[in-house]
Amino acid sequence: MASSSGLTWRQGDRLTLTIESLCDSGDGLGRAEGRVVFVPDTVPGDHIQAKLLQVRSRYARAELEEVLEASPDRIRPACIVADKCGGCQWQTVDYPAQVEAKTVIVQDALQRLGQLSAEVQPTIAAPYPLGYRNKVSYPLRRSDRGEVQAGYFRKGSHRLINLNQCPVQDQRLDPLLAGIKADIADRDWPIYDEQTRSRGLRHLGLRIGQRTGEILITLIATDDQLPEVEAQAEQWLTIYPDVVGVCLNLNPTHGNRILGDETLCLAGRSYLIECLDDLEFAIGPETFFQVNTEQAERLLPILKDFLQGSNRLFDLYCGVGTLTLPLASEVGSVLGLEILPESVAQAQQNADRNGITNVEFRAGAVETLLAQIPESPDAVLLDPPRKGCEPAVIEVLRDRQPQRIAYVSCNPATLARDLQALCAGDRYRLLLVQPLDFFPQTAHVETVALLEWQE
Repeated sequence: MASSSGLTWRQGDRLTLTIESLCDSGDGLGRAEGRVVFVPDTVPGDHIQAKLLQVRSRYARAELEEVLEASPDRIRPACIVADKCGGCQWQTVDYPAQVEAKTVIVQDALQRLGQLSAEVQPTIAAPYPLGYRNKVSYPLRRSDRGEVQAGYFRKGSHRLINLNQCPVQDQRLDPLLAGIKADIADRDWPIYDEQTRSRGLRHLGLRIGQRTGEILITLIATDDQLPEVEAQAEQWLTIYPDVVGVCLNLNPTHGNRILGDETLCLAGRSYLIECLDDLEFAIGPETFFQVNTEQAERLLPILKDFLQGSNRLFDLYCGVGTLTLPLASEVGSVLGLEILPESVAQAQQNADRNGITNVEFRAGAVETLLAQIPESPDAVLLDPPRKGCEPAVIEVLRDRQPQRIAYVSCNPATLARDLQALCAGDRYRLLLVQPLDFFPQTAHVETVALLEWQE
């Protein structure tokens, strides 16, 4: 066991401790002999034995060896491979404890990283902690016996855990997973090998419109040399009545990027239709759309209540207009800025599809476009990627002084950093910080922060 002095801890030592909380990494956090110890696969309240993997002066990382006394919040996971699969971190954590942990994670990020004292509201729980994902992308592999496998990687590795169903994806996608794998095997299509970088299929993508039931299948491959792929795509349209399209995305690059730059439609449509806030959205293989439709609809009333009545709203990082279009009816006009031209084109198509005329979309780097626009909006919606806003965007906003800013974030750390910059010098006052659980069974959390200019 580890020395009680705390100075002679070594890799391989064992210690006992009680897990106190959950971290944004998904690990449990405990304390022993003055050090913080991070242990994956643990639950607050667990009394455990752990083996040290990495030792530093103020913290250590360890692996769980034995649960000596289980927490009341430790539950049996819904997934039979939860102990192996790297797709979820918290399937052994009772859902109310997950929700509580996410509130603490956001609060900790604001205080520790942003030096902000704002009170964080209790996280809005998801109505369905399972079966909520409307999009999945599975790596493909061929086993030693020649079987086609699809699933997620084992924790901390690139060894695939083969799945025929997944409890966090929309259950209507489950029948497709085993069937498509069998058809790929029957066709004897080559499967990409990341070690040898051989050509072939890399991923299987599935999307569903949770409100419409429409399903889109996307094969991701290094090239289009898949014999009779169009015939197979037509078969899938016949076999699965809810499938409205089959696409082939080409990604010849090496690395972890899933989608390439070119997508071909093999059969049916290149998009599905989803409904959000009584509006229709066309969603393709490359479209960013919230993976939890139910929770996206719970976010919208918060944004509407705060931004309604604005004369001119800028939606920065607007994507395909997922939030832009529902907000358009609440304000005078909206300008959406987005770096991807294809997303801007799709946003305009979605506006046309719904007869919305008080919106305009422009393609380009947000920080560049924003600096070039002379007008000052009275309200701004920020919904950046995980890396947060570019510093130039924050500077322009502080200079233009929009009366209201709503910031939607999937990363508490970058949210805290950007809120600290916006609020510096008491320029903006933080009115509300509201987390929403878009990603049950994982440590990820969506948060909306509402800010008002200080006169």
